[in-house]
Amino acid sequence: MLTGWRLALSKLFIIPQRYVLAIMALLAIANAYTMRVCLNLAITQMVWKKEAVEGDAHYDPNACPDQDAITNTTMTLSEFLLRAADDGTIKFEWSEATQGLVLSSFYYGYVITHLPGGILAEKFGGKWVLGLGLLSTALCTFITPYAVKTGGATALFILRVVEGLGEGPTMPALMAMVSKWAPKNERARMGAIIFGGAQIGNIGGSYFSGLIMHNGSWENVFYLFGGFGLLWFIIWIFLCYSTPNTHPFISDSEKKFLNENVDALIHSEKQKLDPVPWKALLRSVPLWSLIIAAIGHDWGYFTMVTDLPKYMTDVLKFNIKSAGILSAAPYAAMWIASFFFGTVCDFCVKRGFHNIQNARKIYTTIAATGPGICIILASYSGCNTTLAVFWFIAAMTLMGAYYSGMKINALDITPNYAGTTTALVNGIAAISGIISPYLIGLLTPQSTLKQWRVAFWVCLGVLVVTNVVYLLFAKGEQLWWDDVKKHGYPEGWKHGPLPMRDQDSEEHKKEEKSEKK
Repeated sequence: MLTGWRLALSKLFIIPQRYVLAIMALLAIANAYTMRVCLNLAITQMVWKKEAVEGDAHYDPNACPDQDAITNTTMTLSEFLLRAADDGTIKFEWSEATQGLVLSSFYYGYVITHLPGGILAEKFGGKWVLGLGLLSTALCTFITPYAVKTGGATALFILRVVEGLGEGPTMPALMAMVSKWAPKNERARMGAIIFGGAQIGNIGGSYFSGLIMHNGSWENVFYLFGGFGLLWFIIWIFLCYSTPNTHPFISDSEKKFLNENVDALIHSEKQKLDPVPWKALLRSVPLWSLIIAAIGHDWGYFTMVTDLPKYMTDVLKFNIKSAGILSAAPYAAMWIASFFFGTVCDFCVKRGFHNIQNARKIYTTIAATGPGICIILASYSGCNTTLAVFWFIAAMTLMGAYYSGMKINALDITPNYAGTTTALVNGIAAISGIISPYLIGLLTPQSTLKQWRVAFWVCLGVLVVTNVVYLLFAKGEQLWWDDVKKHGYPEGWKHGPLPMRDQDSEEHKKEEKSEKK
């Protein structure tokens, strides 16, 4: 029963605590994404660029005209740096390869902490795993201007790796919390609220970065988003808790409702989940097809998220304000389209037009090959900026089908171990975030339209190949090893029994003995 100050605090909230958590989780993901993507646009203003003139070795006769040219292209580096020092802006002379390495550095840390983050969240609760992870990212974001001015590209690389380490546990920890707070009949609604934070973060990170740098220094981008992250953490530690039963001022009626309607709370005491069946999991072809498809998706997604701002400023020659707005537009389209595809998918499954397995394959294909073709068409639009932006928006619109496809496939095939498998899929797939920005930097040393076209063809190739693998081997129903008691062992299984609790192991041994008799 609530007493005293706890009762008073519970009455301050008009909405239920589970939706307070959903809103704070939305802001958590939005903050995570703004801190992740703000460098993608900021780096275009951090680096000194000298436009090549006719006669230079790297002159591009097909280069698009500068839409906002205000500087003399024959200005020397020393003259430029002197002018930059006068107006308080510091810029760096980094090659495209160095920029690609810096942009990919976040994912070196990000891929490492996915699985450990999920395990820690399941053991100790998601509140502090998520909160402390994003706190470290916010601190690193806030000190980025000082670090990069002191240590250059090396310091920025290290700082971004640390940021990735902090953000790696975000999704696994959040899923561990949501599983304790979301009733089954409200799961879709809460999921739509929470995971919409990703696109809000991409939109806000791109739009406000462009707006800030149009009116001031690139340094202010990191101060703004790092400051928001610190403010979020302070509110988070007071308002949100890992489970309803550890929340100090949730109402008695809401706690009772959640304990009666959330499966993870109902079964937490009655039934303990068997250990993760690594032996079967690592041999699962459908799971590996999902991982391969996720690698392809992330390759395309990170190409857009990380390098689209560079393409718009370096090739299409948008000014920084326009680049910020136009970089945000595709993510807004993806966010809206995700609701449309989700509604259509659910309708078709309910009407029996296709089963869940075919649904996952159909929408994964739309989200893979569609965007790949669109970015190729954008590159062949040349300097027709309106047409190029149209194709980029179309690419991200089609990528919105991803949420109805492979994004939730782990819940289909491994509902009991979805946290572990999701961490595994996301963690391995994020390797694309390491490879793609650096490879694009190598493929576009002078950042010409022709070089970018090659990079986009590579992206299309990766998307198509990984999608074919998914089409061949993906499944839409629970796999046998997710519940071996229900499905039994497949014919020809020669790798011994899967790990089970002690009492279940004894029962299994007795069954084997009786079968031998």
